[in-house]
Parts: sequence; structure tokens; C-alpha cells
Amino acid sequence: MSTYYFVAASEAFLTEEEPLDEVLRERVRHYGEQDKAIDFWLVKRPAFLDAPELEPVASAVPRPAAAVVSTDEKFIAFLKLRLEFVAFGQFEAPSSSIPNPLAGA
Repeated sequence: MSTYYFVAASEAFLTEEEPLDEVLRERVRHYGEQDKAIDFWLVKRPAFLDAPELEPVASAVPRPAAAVVSTDEKFIAFLKLRLEFVAFGQFEAPSSSIPNPLAGA
């Protein structure tokens, strides 16, 4: 089981209104220079937001939603500060309520 961290917002906000693609491209470039494996994903319409344990956070996210999911807590904290109007949280997966955290990726 792994711990995943995420920021989530409406799909339109993350993919159209914010320059998220620029941030993610820069992160991919940086990881390539450091020879580091990618540990983050943009997930459109993330199924994990339907998990009962995430209901307090998920209820604040407009639908259709999108999320950036990572195993790197510091990267998600950076995105939370950078994007401002996003919900954030964490979860353990795979679990009975979240079998595939990247469903929708």
C-alpha cells in the first residue's frame, strides 16, 4: 500500500484556466535531468474522489473534477500554494474503497 497526495479542482480550472501544463512540463524536464522516475499524474474525473473517506474533501470539488496525484507530499504542497483554489488531501491505496488511484489517468 502506498500513500498518495493530491490536489483536486474542477477539470476546467485545472486544465484550462490555470497554467498547470506548464508546471507539469517543467517538472517532467527537471525529473529527466535528475534521472528520477515520474511520481505524479494528472487524473481527469478521478474515481478516488468517490471514496467515503474522502467525502469531506471531495464534496468541495466541482464536477467534472480533475486531480494531480503524487507520492511526493512536497510537490503537492507546492501545487496547493501555486494553484490556491484547490482541495487537497491524501489517501492510502490500493484499498477496498480505492483499488486504483490512477483510474481516469
